[in-house]
Amino acid sequence: MRFGLVFPGQGSQSVGMMTGYGDFPLVRQVFDEASLALGVDLWQMAAVGPIEALNLTVNTQPLMLTADVAVFRLWKSIGGPDPEVVAGHSLGEYSALVAAGALTLADAVPLVKLRAEAMQGAVPAGSGAMAAVMGLDAESVRAACAEVAGTEVVEAVNFNEPAQTVIAGHKAAVERAADAVKARGAKRALMLPVSAPFHCSLMHPAADALAVALDGVEILPPRIRVINNVDVEELKSGEGIRQSLIRQAAAPVRWVETMIAFERLGVSHVFECGPGKVLSGLVKRCSPGLSGHAMNDEVAMRACLAQLSV
Repeated sequence: MRFGLVFPGQGSQSVGMMTGYGDFPLVRQVFDEASLALGVDLWQMAAVGPIEALNLTVNTQPLMLTADVAVFRLWKSIGGPDPEVVAGHSLGEYSALVAAGALTLADAVPLVKLRAEAMQGAVPAGSGAMAAVMGLDAESVRAACAEVAGTEVVEAVNFNEPAQTVIAGHKAAVERAADAVKARGAKRALMLPVSAPFHCSLMHPAADALAVALDGVEILPPRIRVINNVDVEELKSGEGIRQSLIRQAAAPVRWVETMIAFERLGVSHVFECGPGKVLSGLVKRCSPGLSGHAMNDEVAMRACLAQLSV
């Protein structure tokens, strides 16, 4: 049976999110490694919070990267084989690249903190917004955004499933688009509690900052196939990965197409490698031939491992 691993990003964090993985020393070792690289006690933050600290973008991004990598290394330690392919949702792409051996954790942790700071600082506080549109196809969402944008920016930025698309841009334009998609038949347009309009064209300053930072980071060809967010293509070279990560900050996350690409590679099962179960819940809605499973605690991880021997 061929399987793929997917790595969650921002939004899957919670206080105590690693308690489901028991007392494996390996998990704490990964957090110690990342904390040393960052100069921040990430384990304390994950274990006791407070949630306000976890939800700050500059903390969430390195914290989720570390958690994802810890789960991957735990998976390998209990006998989990390498997957056919990996991908990560937004920030999770960095976790996928660490798992695939293209980036070291020590390099990736400060890099994603810089990414968070750059994305946060790309637009003035309070001037941007994001909203999740439910119950409307992506093309209709795009059309609604184009209809109401005017001189401002509002764009479809996360294609999470066929009937769920996230939009981002200037706050007033996002609010206009939320009304426009409902007029086109959307069941709901929910404003999201985020600190910046991620993945829209307003993030170009963040992409420029990432370009400078990535220039000093060694990126190796991955030893496991990686499908990127921006082009839904397999990343094979260090330079290709570098350019993809630069563009990713200001470009949409094409998750539906990513899951379709998994199926085309012969994957039948997709395991979510990290705390939470957001991505595993999206799998079948993105591609009916796939089966999604969370590995959000030790029991669930061992259940995934058992499926591979059936």
